[in-house]
Amino acid sequence: VGDKVMVLARSGLWQEVVNVPASQTFPMPEGMSFEEAAALLVNYITAYMILFDFGNLRPNQSVLIHMAAGGVGTAAIQLCKTVENVTIFGTASASKHDSLKESGVAHPIDYRTMDYAEEVRKISPKGVDIVLDPLGGSDTSKAFNLLKPMGKLITYGVANLLTGQKKNLMAMAKTWWNQFSITALQLLHQNKAVCGYHLGYMDEEVELIRSVVAKLVNLYSQGKIKPKIDSVWPFDQVAEAMRQMQEKKNVGKVILVPEAPKEESKKAEN
Repeated sequence: VGDKVMVLARSGLWQEVVNVPASQTFPMPEGMSFEEAAALLVNYITAYMILFDFGNLRPNQSVLIHMAAGGVGTAAIQLCKTVENVTIFGTASASKHDSLKESGVAHPIDYRTMDYAEEVRKISPKGVDIVLDPLGGSDTSKAFNLLKPMGKLITYGVANLLTGQKKNLMAMAKTWWNQFSITALQLLHQNKAVCGYHLGYMDEEVELIRSVVAKLVNLYSQGKIKPKIDSVWPFDQVAEAMRQMQEKKNVGKVILVPEAPKEESKKAEN
């Protein structure tokens, strides 16, 4: 009782009081803010397991990170930097490129004005060792084709299904129709791997997740990773917070907080 904890839950966290199983709570490391704690688990567990458990990231390899300025993207960049001489390609809108370069992306690519596959090939004709794919649709095929021999594609989302502010059923149908599909025999000839990752379906894997969180807390305590907070919004501005992401303005994590009365804030600080 009274411990500061980070929690993992599939849903139901946009409220002041939540009830989660003890197995889904993790003590916050010394010196971590609540905002950082809120930004850590989902994004960093996802990025860590994709890069190291599936991707087997090793020194001197290359990685393509889509949506590189988002929550998982910024986590993945920091985790790549914990391995020697990893070359990072990152797609994001042009306004975010300076920020990406500062964080360690060697080759930021503006996916809106360029064909990112062509840009990668200009710099690395053979392609890359690992592609993180949160996009789905035809982008997964492009990712697979960009892999070097023994390369690994890890798909963990279908952002392409969410098209703009209103759901465009034709665009969604097209994305679904273009969804990547491959047979075991084709994989055999290609010498490549395709992996699927969804943290939401790991509820039973308590020990596995706990071991990943322990590694992340250790990296945080060593100063090797630090959650990047884009902005913090009170509950009554949830629409503006969502718009910040929908319009792709965020660099890092968008955080919601229940706005506490000033007296309570002062007590919390004490």
